[in-house]
Amino acid sequence: MAGNVILLAAISVLSACQQSYFAFQVGRARFKCKVIPPAVTGSLEFERVFRAQQNCVEFYPVFLITLWMAGWYFNQVFATCLGLVYIYSRHKYFWGYSEAAEKRISGFRLSLGTLGLLGVLGALGIANSFLDEYLDIHVAKQLRRYF
Repeated sequence: MAGNVILLAAISVLSACQQSYFAFQVGRARFKCKVIPPAVTGSLEFERVFRAQQNCVEFYPVFLITLWMAGWYFNQVFATCLGLVYIYSRHKYFWGYSEAAEKRISGFRLSLGTLGLLGVLGALGIANSFLDEYLDIHVAKQLRRYF
């Protein structure tokens, strides 16, 4: 069973490491800007790093769910590639936001597009599995004949 989803698991671990790295950067910014926990306000530099990390955390469950659904029900390799794009886009978003709020936009758009595509692929895969399992309609098998 584990071998069937090894790529999804690897992307999940890599993304968890990224989340940990972002949290570490908040700690560094706290120290540098002298913002004592539990405070979440301080210098503009700290607040941008903190907000970037919080935004990444807010989207993280959506990423994991769509990654696994797209990989499990649609195609693991394709979902894994999109997972790498998402990790890259979040990196771009985090560091852009840390520099200036307006520099976050391209990373944000890329990450939203990637999440949207993962969501659509997951929904298509689930719908195909449902049709195949419960209604004996084999959409994917029919499409493979044409491609």
